Amino acid sequence: MKILVLQHASCEHPGIFREFLKEDGHEWLAVELDQGETAPPLDGFDALWVMGGPMDVWQEDAHPWLQEEKRLIRDAVKERGMPFLGLCLGHQLLAEALGGAVGPSEIPEIGVLQVKQTEEGVQSVILDGLPMVMDCLQWHSAEIKKLPEGAKVLMTSDACPVQAMSWGPRAFSAQFHVEIEADTVETWAKIPEYHAALIKALGESGPEKLKSYCDAHMAGFAKNAERLYINWLQTTARV
Repeated sequence: MKILVLQHASCEHPGIFREFLKEDGHEWLAVELDQGETAPPLDGFDALWVMGGPMDVWQEDAHPWLQEEKRLIRDAVKERGMPFLGLCLGHQLLAEALGGAVGPSEIPEIGVLQVKQTEEGVQSVILDGLPMVMDCLQWHSAEIKKLPEGAKVLMTSDACPVQAMSWGPRAFSAQFHVEIEADTVETWAKIPEYHAALIKALGESGPEKLKSYCDAHMAGFAKNAERLYINWLQTTARV
């Protein structure tokens, strides 16, 4: 499989998924949109992944490439039926690309928090074998406010109703992060927007606190990431 990966910050890459892709012999090409790189045509790619980033989906004036990115996502998912995985910003971009809406969170989520499966989630292939209530890394101040037509909510939380969703048999996205590695918090905390949000949520020692929380859950994070990856591969063959 050849996967096109859209990135919005150099340190927000597929993370631990890189290990799984390498082990299985899959190829992936990263395009750094925030650095002015342009996504190649979708022809020749088997799937599209869209990662997180510090910008918001509505900041098209500051980041004009967001408009073209949404068009590309819509083409990949709606027109071509390509397998899709979106995380955090990628989750929100999928919603907007398909006609949904995103806005500021009433309660920003930053820290190791819990999400839970909905009835739709329990029945989904993508969440098979994952805990009904799952600890995960959250680091967002925006959320999906209106679902795209035809989307299903698979995971939720009290603060953010749309924690994970699917659209059709091959597109899946999550507001939370499953791709994290041992150095994720340290590297992401260097991004000014993330650092400011972290300090606001957890205080001046926020980076150290969040790293400690993540370290304590890292084994579980890795296990859940591998399960989700395996499940996602299964969805790529579904029609």
